[in-house]
Amino acid sequence: MLENTVWRQFHDENNVKEILSELYGVDTLEIINDEKELYGVLKAKLTKKELKLFAMESAKLSAETIQKECNYSDEELETAKNKLYKKMKQHKVRYAFRASSQDS
Repeated sequence: MLENTVWRQFHDENNVKEILSELYGVDTLEIINDEKELYGVLKAKLTKKELKLFAMESAKLSAETIQKECNYSDEELETAKNKLYKKMKQHKVRYAFRASSQDS
């Protein structure tokens, strides 16, 4: 379903739900079930660069590869990662991925 997305550039399968489940330490049943809707929330909550960085980081690409792809220095990459994961841990972002928040 997400064939032409940034996520699929770096992942062979649509495992967004599993990655978010691991990140937040919740069961996959608590994450939005519809892949398209889930990816839409990701796109809404993250900038394009942050989404690309999240996709690359979760694909476990090397720091060198990420730096080359995103044109980051060592320091810029660490700053971008910290900013990304700080944003991902915010309640308003974390709550947006929960299945129950989409039921209302």
